[in-house]
Amino acid sequence: HTHTNTHIHTHRATDTHVYAHTNPTMEFPTAEEQGFSLAAAAAAGDPQAQFTLAQHQQAMMHQQQAATMLCCQCGTQIQPNPAAMCVACIRSRVDITEGIPKQGNLYFCRSCSRYLSPPTTWTACDLESRELLAICLKRLKGLSQVRLIDAGFVWTEPHSKRIKVRVTIQKEVFTNTILQQAFVVEYVVANQMCTQCHRREANDTWNAVVQVRQKVRHMKTFFHLEQLIIKHHAHAQTIKIGAKSDGIDFFFASRSDAKRFVDFLEAVVPVRMKMSEQLISHDIQNNVSNFKFTFSVEIVPICKDDLVCLPARVARSNGNIRQIVLCDRIGTTLHFLDPTTFQHCEMTAPKFWNSPFSSVSTQKQLVEFTVLDINPVIDPTTRAPIHLGKHAMAEAVVARVKDLGVNDITFMVRTHLGNVLQPGDNAWGYDLNNTNYNNEHANKLRPEHIPDLILVKKSYSDRPRRRRRRWRLRHLDKESTPATKKEEQAAEQQYEQFLSELEEDKELRSTVNLYKVDGVPDTDNEEEDEELRVGVDELLDDFGSMQLEDVEMGPDDDDAAEGSATGVDVEPMDF
Repeated sequence: HTHTNTHIHTHRATDTHVYAHTNPTMEFPTAEEQGFSLAAAAAAGDPQAQFTLAQHQQAMMHQQQAATMLCCQCGTQIQPNPAAMCVACIRSRVDITEGIPKQGNLYFCRSCSRYLSPPTTWTACDLESRELLAICLKRLKGLSQVRLIDAGFVWTEPHSKRIKVRVTIQKEVFTNTILQQAFVVEYVVANQMCTQCHRREANDTWNAVVQVRQKVRHMKTFFHLEQLIIKHHAHAQTIKIGAKSDGIDFFFASRSDAKRFVDFLEAVVPVRMKMSEQLISHDIQNNVSNFKFTFSVEIVPICKDDLVCLPARVARSNGNIRQIVLCDRIGTTLHFLDPTTFQHCEMTAPKFWNSPFSSVSTQKQLVEFTVLDINPVIDPTTRAPIHLGKHAMAEAVVARVKDLGVNDITFMVRTHLGNVLQPGDNAWGYDLNNTNYNNEHANKLRPEHIPDLILVKKSYSDRPRRRRRRWRLRHLDKESTPATKKEEQAAEQQYEQFLSELEEDKELRSTVNLYKVDGVPDTDNEEEDEELRVGVDELLDDFGSMQLEDVEMGPDDDDAAEGSATGVDVEPMDF
């Protein structure tokens, strides 16, 4: 059984092609087989075979010469095809693009740079992207009646508000005759505000709010949290943001967006969350209810470098660690360190909220000391200095800065800053001899269990700083309530302390985005301590395309700024 597929492809200076498909089903010996048999018989001397071979050769020559036909419409000589018509006549009689529009509209939201994907979905996509091509083809009616072969963009000016798509389709027009045709569809880009941007502009149509709070007396936690939100674009779906005296409120158009933002907060800080809902309206006939949801998120009231007195039960459950410990770091968990023994423990948010406690002393009670002498502590077994991560144990002789030249009071203290401090450096610490505690757990401790002082971090108050910083931060577009002059001064002072901590801690700087300040040279004649220098490789170029208002951060210009922007691998934060 022999199958023969004959494909006749007619080309012209046009985008239309005709494909003919014939599939004979009867069994016949081929001309080549007949020729071989007659040639064998003629070679054997059979006169009848010789005469038949001559006739066969003449028929083959005539068939090769007559391999064309005339078009049944215009008489043009063409190759044979089942339609018996040339391409021009088929095009004049049949238009496979009939019913497919050659023009259309695309709707673009200028506020969020998204296109409408029918019927109600808004999709963010770039020009000439696969996503935009899918939206264009989805708006074409009649493609289900043909076979789509190819589609691609035709270049247009980006500002012309025109998008052209070249589409190639196929369709069977006659028996065993397939017509292929290419055409261009032009779309006009019209501006239309999406539903979410409509709600954002209304400012009063929100369905969910996330209230972030922390029961402390400073706002440095929220300064750092704000930078993490901007870096990871976690506030992309917010309708508005409101600044409160003890936290920030984030308003969203849907409950799912608010829940996604809460998940981001849980990935960077230890929190606990409570959700409540309020019935706004109820349709009894259709059984449809409208609710507003409130997510109350509370951050643990412990900050980095705070002095903490653990409850006795919590200390025993964490390896019998001393109750007076230092909060060394806060990520998704709390990290506590005893600087005298290098014993440390971690505490998760649920474990903390099961037995909550507060700080004994905060950074506001820090006292500045001068290091007179310091020596590393040697492990007797390994005869090497004792290290724990980035910390090194050392014994130091320190004196209060305010006591220098007044009295000869000095302190012998064991500290974890052995790899940071040198004789002559200054350090911040807690003077526990002159501190009054208002803590139920600390009041139960015996005096011999309370150290005289604990050094916390190195001080750079005596080091030269740049008068004008060459970097700046970006800020969220927050709606704040009017504050008194005293509150504004306190906020500016806290913000300046946060900027100073960014300069002093390179690890903290790596979690935020710093942007270059135009007009400030990388090097100048001002004196600046090398440990406080922010390298150029740590700064990002500011292209001004994120719809964020840039604010230059310096000692003379620390006013809060407003702006907005749109995951993620998230770094744990220290605050």
